[in-house]
Amino acid sequence: MSTLMKYLSEGWHFFLNQIKTFEFTDFIDILLVAVLFYYVYVFIRDRRAGKLAIGVASLILLQILSEFLDLVTMKYILQNIFQIGVIAIVIIFQPELRSMLERVGGDSLRGLKSIGEQKSEQEISRFKDEVCEAVKEMSLTRTGALIVIENSTKLGDVIASGTHINADVSSMLLRNIFFNKSPLHDGAVVIGNMRVVAAGCMLPLATKDNITKELGTRHRAAIGMSEQSDALIIVVSEETGIISVAHKGTLTRDYDIVKLKVRLGELFFASDGKRRRRSKKKNEKEGGAE
Repeated sequence: MSTLMKYLSEGWHFFLNQIKTFEFTDFIDILLVAVLFYYVYVFIRDRRAGKLAIGVASLILLQILSEFLDLVTMKYILQNIFQIGVIAIVIIFQPELRSMLERVGGDSLRGLKSIGEQKSEQEISRFKDEVCEAVKEMSLTRTGALIVIENSTKLGDVIASGTHINADVSSMLLRNIFFNKSPLHDGAVVIGNMRVVAAGCMLPLATKDNITKELGTRHRAAIGMSEQSDALIIVVSEETGIISVAHKGTLTRDYDIVKLKVRLGELFFASDGKRRRRSKKKNEKEGGAE
């Protein structure tokens, strides 16, 4: 405890000294660091490597905690991990780091506006209707389709393998993409934040060796993507028209449109009851304030 109080006292005195000597150059310094952190945030946000970065941050916090509590064994283990950790991180993140450095300065800060955006109930309902309508039509016409709906795990590396579209989701658009004469039909569509982000994307194949041989490449790619992320992947079989859903490494088949719409609601959107309760509480607070 004495060690903790010592660190807190030293930190407080350091903070007071910095405030007393604050100059314009310090403001520039803080601004540049903020920009650096913004690009690091974008790098983590748009890639599956983001969860690995969270793991690294957890180790750093554990290291700080072990310093405060003077945990000798834990400090020794973590110090040895960090000695090789920097090199390991550079190797693991090499493609993403190169991509980020190439794009530094190329992205505007308007992306900050989208942080924390929420979709209305009407937008959510329209999104589900458009996706389910497209899947229904493609199932009837036995048009093969592979739709990846991004969740908390970001798929920037998968998106980079396809053609960027950035368009509102519509049944017509999805059906045109997967039309067998379309140049983008032989790949996956990635949907993020309820927009068609890219098409013709390449997905990793499943690593499991117990998958039935009846399943084709689309289904194996759907399972593979669901093994590496928490995305929901919808598959329409070109041979049978059967609708399947892959999630967390498991493929569930024989979906109808009603079940599919329910599944979308369960995984990605707040229920109408929760939304109504939040709206009611908000109205009550506003009414009480008046």
